Amino acid sequence: MVTFRLERTPPLPVDEAWRRLTRWPRHGGAVPLTRVTVLTPGPTREGTRFVARTEVGPLRFADPMEVTVWRPPADGGPGLCRLEKRGRTILGRAEIEVRPGPGGRACVRWREELRVRFLPAVFDPLLHLVARAVFGRAMDGLLRQP
Repeated sequence: MVTFRLERTPPLPVDEAWRRLTRWPRHGGAVPLTRVTVLTPGPTREGTRFVARTEVGPLRFADPMEVTVWRPPADGGPGLCRLEKRGRTILGRAEIEVRPGPGGRACVRWREELRVRFLPAVFDPLLHLVARAVFGRAMDGLLRQP
């Protein structure tokens, strides 16, 4: 299993950073060759399910996820969202935490535990590099776009 943490301090208030990171269909625009479909009616809450589908030529896979913790930021406190990855190929969990940071900016932490079924552990260092780059780019894109 690969684990990593990304941290950003965007020039956004906490509520806006939270909104940008938890609008699931927007993730499809931030991850190349991927589209995201929400499977349950809104608004997002514990139990919300969605799937990210990625297609690269003949390689296609789905990454179904479920929100297992949903605590939006309130009263100056942090927000926390935990996602469980429940696919046949991709397993693990992700956490998005948004809290007040310096100068009224949000401090965002994205933690990921990721396993690709059938991929031998010898490939974990490569998976770590690729996943960190892809998720970091996605996070940056989501935080930049209104």
